[in-house]
Amino acid sequence: MTSALAAEAAAFLKGKIRRTPVDPSPALSKRYRVPVWLKLESLQITGSFKLRGAWFSMSRLNPAERQAGVAACSAGNHGKAVAHAAREMGVPATIYVPSSVDESKHRGMLELGAEVMLSAFPGYDDTLEWAEAEARRAGLTFVSAFDDAAIMAGNGGSLALEILEDLPEVRTFVVPVGGGGMAAGVAVTAKDRYRDAAIVGCQLEASPALKMSLDRGHAVTRLPAVETLAGGLEGGIGAQPFDLLRTRVDRVALLTEAEIYQAVRWMLEHHQHLMEPSAAVTVAALLSGKVGPLTSPAVVVVSGRNLSVTALRRILA
Repeated sequence: MTSALAAEAAAFLKGKIRRTPVDPSPALSKRYRVPVWLKLESLQITGSFKLRGAWFSMSRLNPAERQAGVAACSAGNHGKAVAHAAREMGVPATIYVPSSVDESKHRGMLELGAEVMLSAFPGYDDTLEWAEAEARRAGLTFVSAFDDAAIMAGNGGSLALEILEDLPEVRTFVVPVGGGGMAAGVAVTAKDRYRDAAIVGCQLEASPALKMSLDRGHAVTRLPAVETLAGGLEGGIGAQPFDLLRTRVDRVALLTEAEIYQAVRWMLEHHQHLMEPSAAVTVAALLSGKVGPLTSPAVVVVSGRNLSVTALRRILA
């Protein structure tokens, strides 16, 4: 993935997706004594940043691939994104999801017209292995959630370009890391623009694929399933994203489930915005102090809002 591909993605997506706002956070700015903004991808059309990469990647399908249809594996947000793009393009879509998928995300994929196949596995990695085999058997083009240059360029590259245009003074980027596609795209684009840009990757403590990969020197692409409401953070990291992040990520913050829930509640109280737990990991990093020192203006990516009422009640309780 390159900055040139990020620019191509941004040009393609213009007018198709929302240019999401950046809101200042007075409370976080006061706490860290630098300006802190929230990039609200939670307000994106499908409720998360994933639409960027899915639509850009699918725009590169050839006619035969479009006619046959696409498949994806998703904890929810990538599936909604693929379903939306497929509907707009007139392409059949089949989404394979873990058995633990959030009910609102499951319903959202169905409402967008996708065929949704429920896995026997609760974890993402086992579901992905099954999904890729099923897609091959059905002759469907598989749209990766993160391990693909076009996905990284759309999800992270186009996002970073918006931030850099709206907030040219920002030098610290606080991003969630699951499979690593968005984080890698942001890191490449931001560090190509500013050598002093700092990237802070935020992960679920119980599933720290990026941290483990950095410690071991190679991508940890599979991890055991863990029980969490932050399904987008669970599982291994993609090999391609890790190759880009290994020399570009400056710090990794590991957050507990309780810290993530607290961030969801804090965001509702202080900004009146709903975040899903996978998105709340970045805000949790600042509230807990695990983000480390902030010495330059910072942007915190709020990556999604898709959350069921049942899950929200659990968090608020």
